[in-house]
Amino acid sequence: MFGPFERLVAGRYLRARKGERFVSIIAIFSLVGIALGVATLIVVTSVMSGFQTELVSRVLGASGHVTIEAHAGQKIDGYQDLVGRIAKLPGVASATAVLDGQVLLTTNQGGSRGGLVRGIAQADLRALHAVADNILGGSLNDFTGDDAIAVGVGVARFYGLRIGDPLTVISPQGAATAFGTIPRVRAYKVVAVFDAGLSQYNDSVVFLPMPAAQAFFQKPDAVTGIEIRMNDPSKVDTIAPALVGMIQGKPVDARDWRHSNDGIIGVLQVQKDTMFIVLGMIILVAAFNVISSLIMLVKDKRADIAVLRTIGASSGAILRIFLMCGAFVGVSGTLIGTMIGVVFCWNIHAIQHAIEQMTGGRVFDDRVFMLSALPNTIDWGDVIRVVVLGLVLSLLATVYPSWRAARTDPVEALRHE
Repeated sequence: MFGPFERLVAGRYLRARKGERFVSIIAIFSLVGIALGVATLIVVTSVMSGFQTELVSRVLGASGHVTIEAHAGQKIDGYQDLVGRIAKLPGVASATAVLDGQVLLTTNQGGSRGGLVRGIAQADLRALHAVADNILGGSLNDFTGDDAIAVGVGVARFYGLRIGDPLTVISPQGAATAFGTIPRVRAYKVVAVFDAGLSQYNDSVVFLPMPAAQAFFQKPDAVTGIEIRMNDPSKVDTIAPALVGMIQGKPVDARDWRHSNDGIIGVLQVQKDTMFIVLGMIILVAAFNVISSLIMLVKDKRADIAVLRTIGASSGAILRIFLMCGAFVGVSGTLIGTMIGVVFCWNIHAIQHAIEQMTGGRVFDDRVFMLSALPNTIDWGDVIRVVVLGLVLSLLATVYPSWRAARTDPVEALRHE
């Protein structure tokens, strides 16, 4: 497409000579603008992808990929057989029975707030790695008996709890008497403090051994839900037909992690798409700089274009010469910006620590963002989108100036020379 003659002339035009520095400086600014726009877009999309991946992984680490829940006020009797059959389904890693109940948590020192009590077997809690692998105090070995309770680090901080301290659990669903319903009240001893990586989970969820929870909520040999974990969370649909047959006729509903967390995932995806559009404007502005620099270059080279046309250069050759000049700026800026963006993402943690050391502050407050460090997830699909956007915009910016150059009339251009 581009012959040796076009490449030679385009190369000479790109090398600024005395008296042509201004046009060259504008071209350099255009290249820098495209590079910065591409780099910024890659970094932002990678960080947003990292947030989405990290939050979803933490949510899935603390809850099941598919959850079977009993209807309000109902329970699942004889759950052991159902759990055993679900665990044997292809693709299922585990099935865990849980007994959930909304309660009020309080202590003798005062202070109270709502929470969720989750009854679970000791072996199942050990298999819940988001909790079992992040024990900050105590031990799950003591998670037995009828007076043990494991609490999140948020609950422990709110009440000032230590290992061995009592925590009182109050359930509004008590016993009916002649004087009304009397709430059930029971004090349990804190045996473990965990950090599940999610502030909402740490601040509101406490665990009781399954027999203790069944006794407290008066649901002997029954649970309120079953959490199913898959080997591949994206393949939750594969067990749907089998689950429908197992739970048919039971007062339960089943939902997967996508429906349970569609709000978080949807918001993050909208933010990511919005940032892509907004920051893509930076590349568009840089592309306009390419148009300006090429128009000035064409105006400066009118006499040269006329001479080239008189010695036999076709209008197509002139078009290709200036297309090469603009493409060099756009392609070089896009490639440089891509390298800068990818290298920045690879070293984002080191850059974050350096900024924190220089400023003495924190880039992220983990109590707000649930993350203590910037996530480092490069989505190569997004990188390709950014590169394509940079190349398309920068190449489109060269079309009009090159067309103007090709239509230059050599007679008119040389008349006043």
